[in-house]
Amino acid sequence: MAHPAQHEHHGHDHGGHHEHGGHREHQAHAGHHQAHGGGGTSWRMAAQATLHCLTGCAIGEILGMVLGTAFGLHNGATVVLSILLAFVFGYALTMRGVLKAGLDVGAAVKVALAADTVSILVMELIDNTVMVAVPGAMDAGLGDLLFWAALAGSLVLAFVLTVPVNRWMIGRGRGHAVVHAHHRH
Repeated sequence: MAHPAQHEHHGHDHGGHHEHGGHREHQAHAGHHQAHGGGGTSWRMAAQATLHCLTGCAIGEILGMVLGTAFGLHNGATVVLSILLAFVFGYALTMRGVLKAGLDVGAAVKVALAADTVSILVMELIDNTVMVAVPGAMDAGLGDLLFWAALAGSLVLAFVLTVPVNRWMIGRGRGHAVVHAHHRH
C-alpha cells in the first residue's frame, strides 16, 4: 500500500487510492502517475540507458559493416552480420556489469535479454535502414567518406529515436530499469 505522502507531489486528490485491494487498481493508479511525467523517468536517464546500449550496438554494427565491406560480402549478409554482432556486443556489455555485481551467468543472460532486446531491435532497425537507404553507402569502400558518414549518421539517428522508447520502457519498470536493480552506472 502506498504512503499518502508519495501522492501529494501531483497536487491531485488521491482519496480512495490508498485503500485499494486489487492488482488492477494498482496498475491503473501506476498508469495515472506515468501520465504525469513518464513514471518519474527523466530524459537524462533514458539517454544514459540508450547510450549504454548504443555503445555495444555501435561496436557490433561498425565491426559487422567493416568486416562485410572488407570481405566483399553481399549487402544482405553484411546487414545480418552487423545485426548479430550488435546483439552480441550489446548483451555482452550489459552482462559484464551485472556479472561484476555478483549475478551468475544464467541470471546475467536473463537481465541482458530483458534490458536490451527492444532497444537493440529499434536501433538496428533504424541504423540498418539508413545504411541501406542511403544511395551507395553499402557499396562504398572503407576508404570512402560516404560509408563512414552514412554509418555515423545512422547511429546518431538510432540514438535520437531510441531515447523515447527507452524512457517509455524504463518508466514502466522494463528495459534498462531491470539493470538498475543490480548495479548503478
